[in-house]
Amino acid sequence: MNDAELRAKALKLLSAREHSRAELQRKLTRHGESTDIQTLLDDLEARDWLSDARFAQAYVEANAKRFGRYRLEAELRERGVADSTIQAALAVLADSDDSGDELSRARAAWDKKFGQLPTDAAARAKQARFLQSRGFAYDVIRRVLGGLDDE
Repeated sequence: MNDAELRAKALKLLSAREHSRAELQRKLTRHGESTDIQTLLDDLEARDWLSDARFAQAYVEANAKRFGRYRLEAELRERGVADSTIQAALAVLADSDDSGDELSRARAAWDKKFGQLPTDAAARAKQARFLQSRGFAYDVIRRVLGGLDDE
């Protein structure tokens, strides 16, 4: 693939949604040489068409209702976003979250899936695992499940 085709492919991907630099690099690797891709990515960043900060913010906003802080952080890290950028995106989430904090988001996710408190230890463990897999902290999970003692 020549430079123009590689640029067209990158712009097509970016027009669909935001991508992190690492994601876009991985997707373009099949289509071009590493040095050509790095040059293209540098140019896209210089023009502000590619931004890890913007990607992280968009990802957090799109997924905050379903996932907790830990899962959002892990998935952004998996997509090649730097830790400082991740922390900045999550800090904006904490400041601008009109629908509530992590506890209210966890309650909403739990209510959608279960809707009633567990009646025994097995049900409690199942509900706790669900919330944990969504990336919510233990103290948030404990509060959502009514603060019952672990058995």
